[in-house]
Amino acid sequence: MKAARSTAALSLLLLLAGCAAPADTERPAAPTPSASAAPPTTAAPAPAPADPTDAAWAQLMTPMNEQAVALLSLAGPRAGDPRVRRWAAGLRTAQTGELDRLRPLLARMGLPDTNVHEGHDMPGMVTERVLEQARAVEGRAFDHLLTARIRDHLRQSAQVSRSETESGTRPDAKRLATALVTARKAELAELGLLTDPSGSAA
Repeated sequence: MKAARSTAALSLLLLLAGCAAPADTERPAAPTPSASAAPPTTAAPAPAPADPTDAAWAQLMTPMNEQAVALLSLAGPRAGDPRVRRWAAGLRTAQTGELDRLRPLLARMGLPDTNVHEGHDMPGMVTERVLEQARAVEGRAFDHLLTARIRDHLRQSAQVSRSETESGTRPDAKRLATALVTARKAELAELGLLTDPSGSAA
């Protein structure tokens, strides 16, 4: 069991090799108060330190979802199949809901809500180049591009979220990762039905 957890953690951290490391959460030491200093005021609790695996997962999932939402948002004016437009709208809402949980998680870890992977070609990430390609096509060509790229996003985010459930240490991060794994299974199944050759966007 320990070997499986170590392998999952290593897989997630290796995925981020060469990328910017999570922001340093160490805070400078407080100055020594002088005798004339005013009485200390009650401060808000400091963020709980981020475990490297939890931090790596949250800082990857957040931009993955943000970029996926950007691509899904193009479906309204560009998709050729009405079913693709409806599917994209629903998934965009779900991905935005996940972001509403990921961003507070980053804050609780003391991590910035910034894309530390900007400019990196991460597996499953919708890149700026993909967004440029999507803006240049419409109709069936757009449908093909959208469904292919979102399928990659769903599969990869499911994989790294499974690693977090196995090797993460924060209960709040692991709960969210578990929810994402469950969601991805249903979302991939829905996408499979949408792109079935018997009548579809595939």
